[in-house]
Parts: sequence; C-alpha cells; structure tokens
Amino acid sequence: MTFQKITIEATVNSDLQTAWDSYTQPEHITQWNFADDSWHCPRAENDLKVGGKMKSRMEAKDGSFGFDFEGIYDVVEDQKRLVYHLEDGREVETLFETQGDSVLVTTHFDAETQNPIEMQKGGWQMILNNYKKHTEQI
Repeated sequence: MTFQKITIEATVNSDLQTAWDSYTQPEHITQWNFADDSWHCPRAENDLKVGGKMKSRMEAKDGSFGFDFEGIYDVVEDQKRLVYHLEDGREVETLFETQGDSVLVTTHFDAETQNPIEMQKGGWQMILNNYKKHTEQI
C-alpha cells in the first residue's frame, strides 16, 4: 500500500544535544506528546536502537478516550535521524539539523486513511510545537 507523505517542521532554539534528548527521553516525551491541552501523555517508553520499540500513551485528561502510539525503529542515527514504522506499515522519519544556534526538526510521515490530510498535519504539527516549547524551556 502506498501512503501519502506529510511533512511538518519546527525550528527549536536549543543546542542539538538538548533537542535530541527532549525528543527521545521518556521523561521529556510525557511533557510534550499531545496535540491539545485537554490531552496528556501519562507514560512513554523508548528503546532507542534499531529493532527497539517506542511507545507513548496518549489520553484525554477527562479519561474519555486514549490510545497507545507505538513504533519499531528501523534507523537510529544519534542526533541526526530517526526512522520507525507503525503496526499498519506506515513510516515516520524525523531529521535533526543544526542551523546556527538552533535545530531544525523535520518529520515526514505517511498519512493514515481515516482522517483528512490537513487534520493529520495539524495534529502532528501541534505536537511538534509542544515539543519546541518544552525543549526551549529546558
């Protein structure tokens, strides 16, 4: 099956090591991995190696809905690139590129077929924006 690719990005005012750690360490992931303030990420696991699993629990704060977001790493290039695939075969790639005193974080992901493209792009971008905000406050 061929999926449509969506790209999102954020320029994070941070050094590369801090940007990487904030993106990959569970204690940071739980602070930013949600698209809306009515949601949260109570748990995160990240086995950062090829074949390792990343897993985040995303839930509405009122308990009305929640789901696990899981992927298996295909590529792990320290402070440069992460590629993982989801259970349905979709692929996600995130790149980290130093630009002066900041880091450009770009994610390319395969769209799913249940929701409109713009809705998916908007949700993923809000999560990346939360990541940027959290990282810049570390």
